[in-house]
Amino acid sequence: MPHVEKGMQVGLFGGSFNPPHAGHALVAEIALRRLALDQLWWIVTPGNPLKNGRDLAPLGERIRLSEALMHDPRVKVTAFEAAHNVRYTADTLALIKARNPGVDFVWIMGADNLRDFHRWQRWRQIALTFPIAVIDRPGATLSFLSSVLAKTFDHARIDEADAPRLARSKAPAWTFIHGPRSSLSSTAIRANRNGEAEKGG
Repeated sequence: MPHVEKGMQVGLFGGSFNPPHAGHALVAEIALRRLALDQLWWIVTPGNPLKNGRDLAPLGERIRLSEALMHDPRVKVTAFEAAHNVRYTADTLALIKARNPGVDFVWIMGADNLRDFHRWQRWRQIALTFPIAVIDRPGATLSFLSSVLAKTFDHARIDEADAPRLARSKAPAWTFIHGPRSSLSSTAIRANRNGEAEKGG
């Protein structure tokens, strides 16, 4: 786990990053700026239980590509979940909370994850562990209104203008952050690569 000091505001941005791309970097940059973060942990997961693991690049490669993509010293690329044999986000957040008393964390996710968030293992527990910042993604701007998370925790939504204080808010608390969006997706990049490989073959 990256080193943090008490009183810091730290964003947690987890994903397969298979591969990492400019869209991920944009989410990280928006989160750092709008949430007034001291650090952002770019958490490269061993695998996503909701996704097909067959197309998953080796963990070391995804870490290397993530480090090559992000040059902001506040961004800490880490894959500590593999060392702790943690598979689900709820367990990851519980581990982080137990290990880092006095640090204010906020869970960051792209709006494209919001539609299926209620399918995540113990998703309510995630929302009750740390505040959540949902960052706008193409085609997902309106999904937050109809998502199960938005409806279930409607009372806990804070105004986007108050995003800098989100990390210090008591969970459940969440906000939706609008901003520049990238249409890049890891799925499309992988499909493109596979198509090129077949042409070359």
